[in-house]
Amino acid sequence: MLDPSPHPDLVWLRPPGAQHLVDEVRESVIRASSLRPAEGDRRVFVIEEAEALRDESQNALLKTLEEPAPFAHLLLLCSEPELLAGTILSRCRTVEFAPLAPGAVLETVGRSGPEAEAASRLCAGDAALARLLLTETGRELRAAATSAARAAVAEDRLEPWRSLLAAAESAGAEAGALEEKRLLEEANSGGRRGRAGKLNRDAIDQVRRTERRGRTQALDLGLALCCAWYRDVGALAAGVDEVVLNADRMDDLRADAAGMDPGAAGRAVDLILETRRRLRVNVSEELALEALWLRLSQTLAA
Repeated sequence: MLDPSPHPDLVWLRPPGAQHLVDEVRESVIRASSLRPAEGDRRVFVIEEAEALRDESQNALLKTLEEPAPFAHLLLLCSEPELLAGTILSRCRTVEFAPLAPGAVLETVGRSGPEAEAASRLCAGDAALARLLLTETGRELRAAATSAARAAVAEDRLEPWRSLLAAAESAGAEAGALEEKRLLEEANSGGRRGRAGKLNRDAIDQVRRTERRGRTQALDLGLALCCAWYRDVGALAAGVDEVVLNADRMDDLRADAAGMDPGAAGRAVDLILETRRRLRVNVSEELALEALWLRLSQTLAA
């Protein structure tokens, strides 16, 4: 959850890790939505990454969505609505937002060149993601994802997914360090109770949540980049060069696409999407990634 909220009548809920916490949904949304506004005429509750709501949380939300208080507005932000229960979807009004075109992303980011062009395609219209991919952290993650994806094509059995996991851990540590720096500055300025130069227990927990969330998001992004790689390999194998996302890696893509069955590349994408969904329910990351790369090697070799 945003802490502090930019407005007393706005509650913005973010999952601290792979999933939303059931107790936080109950306390911050369900119960709080019955409280009258503090300043305005309305209260707004935003649930970011609503697809990360557990079944228990979704069931608990049903009555609130069906009969909200007249002053309460609930917004569920979701990139994969198919992961939400039909009972949730039937109680919501869908508002779809089209992604920015690559040209608009480039204009927003203010960059040019082959790397920026690839980032504008890989980000799926998210300018913030394009900016991330053009940082050292983003480059490291993309390089790890590309290496791991190519290793499965080459049937490399030396656990190539470990570099992807290491890049995600590095990204999480960076996010935690930035949050710790921010909270220390706030504590030293009197924004939080505690000794100067030290964080209290709540702040330490917040740093850990930020680090865990950064790691989780980075791993998911890394797997999404692997999906994009196999998508491009399949496109080249099918002779559809113009839809390639990794436009700055054409030579490597053509090498992987040589003799590749486009259907096998498509099945590889499905396997990664399945694993991304499994990781949202707190399965063992190492076991899930090990199993995924074994299946990828078998699928692509076939």
